[in-house]
Amino acid sequence: MNIQENNKSVLKKANEAISVGDYEGFLSYCTDDTEWTFVGDKTLRGKEAVRQWMATAYMEPPKFVVANLIAEGDYVTALGNITLKDEDGLEALYAYCDVWQFRNGKMAGLQAFVIKPEAQG
Repeated sequence: MNIQENNKSVLKKANEAISVGDYEGFLSYCTDDTEWTFVGDKTLRGKEAVRQWMATAYMEPPKFVVANLIAEGDYVTALGNITLKDEDGLEALYAYCDVWQFRNGKMAGLQAFVIKPEAQG
C-alpha cells in the first residue's frame, strides 16, 4: 500500500472510531502535537485541546457522509457532510472540507472548512 492509500486508510479508521463515540480511539490516530484550525473560528493545539473540544462539540457522535477522499503527498482531503446535535439537541447538517496533514502515518494537522448550507427552497 502506498503512502497516500495508507493515509486514506488511517483517516477512514479514525472516522469509524469517532462515529461510534470512540474518541480516544480516534485520538490514537493523531500525533501528540496535532494542530487543528477551524478556518474563520479557532485553532486547537495538541491532543489534549482536541480531547476537550470533542467533549463539548460531540455530545453525541457525529454522522459523516464522505463524498470524496483525495490524497496527495502527506495530505488527505475529505469532502462531505456532517450532522451534529446542536445545543438544543436538534440535528444540524453542515458541509465540510477537511484537509488533513499526515506525519509518520498519523494525523498531524487539520484545516477544517465547515459551513451550514442554505436551506433548499
